[in-house]
Amino acid sequence: MDSVEKGAATSVSNPRGRPSRGRPPKLQRNSRGGQGRGVEKPPHLAALILARGGSKGIPLKNIKHLAGVPLIGWVLRAALDSGAFQSVWVSTDHDEIENVAKQFGAQVHRRSSEVSKDSSTSLDAIIEFLNYHNEVDIVGNIQATSPCLHPTDLQKVAEMIREEGYDSVFSVVRRHQFRWSEIQKGVREVTEPLNLNPAKRPRRQDWDGELYENGSFYFAKRHLIEMGYLQGGKMAYYEMRAEHSVDIDVDIDWPIAEQRVLRYGYFGKEKLKEIKLLVCNIDGCLTNGHIYVSGDQKEIISYDVKDAIGISLLKKSGIEVRLISERACSKQTLSSLKLDCKMEVSVSDKLAVVDEWRKEMGLCWKEVAYLGITSLFMVSATISMRTKLKYNLQPQYSVVSSSHISSSSCYRPDSWTSSLKFLIL
Repeated sequence: MDSVEKGAATSVSNPRGRPSRGRPPKLQRNSRGGQGRGVEKPPHLAALILARGGSKGIPLKNIKHLAGVPLIGWVLRAALDSGAFQSVWVSTDHDEIENVAKQFGAQVHRRSSEVSKDSSTSLDAIIEFLNYHNEVDIVGNIQATSPCLHPTDLQKVAEMIREEGYDSVFSVVRRHQFRWSEIQKGVREVTEPLNLNPAKRPRRQDWDGELYENGSFYFAKRHLIEMGYLQGGKMAYYEMRAEHSVDIDVDIDWPIAEQRVLRYGYFGKEKLKEIKLLVCNIDGCLTNGHIYVSGDQKEIISYDVKDAIGISLLKKSGIEVRLISERACSKQTLSSLKLDCKMEVSVSDKLAVVDEWRKEMGLCWKEVAYLGITSLFMVSATISMRTKLKYNLQPQYSVVSSSHISSSSCYRPDSWTSSLKFLIL
């Protein structure tokens, strides 16, 4: 359920990078941005993603792959597909980030070294962008670290700015968390409740909770930004769904964010296709990668029974499962696993074999998933940047296939590696 809550804010916490300058100003209405007399152009709303290359926590975090897509790609896809912006920009000082941004269809503002320092604020970079782009009336500063952002969120905020006359709108999330004062030695020896009465602790369903900034975006008009604020004037918040409020700050957040984005992320306008064929590499995927040799020179392999159960569930759901290996595995040994799957061993060109199977079944590449420890490059015009195949088997079990980019430093949408991720939901 999408929820939009609006209201004038009297005090708000600082967005990341914004210097504290006291209470946000109350602004007078002006004609810039479509409020003047006569027929005027609609205000130019530009999406701006700040993505410098010098991230200290996670090197080149903004283009690190998250669920098969460069981190910045998730918000760029949402911004471009929303149709809410006259232009979509990435402000960066790094060549690789620029390449990725352009591949996704964004324009690039090469920021100066002056606003690319560790001490530089987001506001510094936004003001520099505006100095070079006089056509922009409103900036939607979208954080690259919010990969679960959806186009509908951006469309509604754009409407609040354009149609309802707000000067600034920022994203929040509702949380049901009780807060307590901090104990400080020599200052405060005991803690005190800040937002509850311990004698009457409310049940979650009886308490509305509190609103917290989630850092996904800050929209503000030019004149407000030029005064040194991202929040002020006629101000409102936009409440995002809790499952969409993902913010990656440190490396430990990465696996959690990946699971969340696979479940709740935005995968593009392109209609998702169901997986019809799963090709599983035997070595290291179906097995643990270890080979045991008996005294009479016979190979012994081990496998996880959970994989066999997973394959059985896939087949019951109508998905064809086939096995493949580069090694000369014993088909007799593999048949003892009783998986009842077609298999090919001693395969030197896996792509050719998978392509043959695909044609045999009359499938397109988007209906094929590959699970393996080696790269399988499927160069095909039918594969686009938005290829994300998701197939729900049953409420407890899901299969997600995500496309991964080749090992080259430049993002190339025509070269992909597919890997299958099994999620117990």
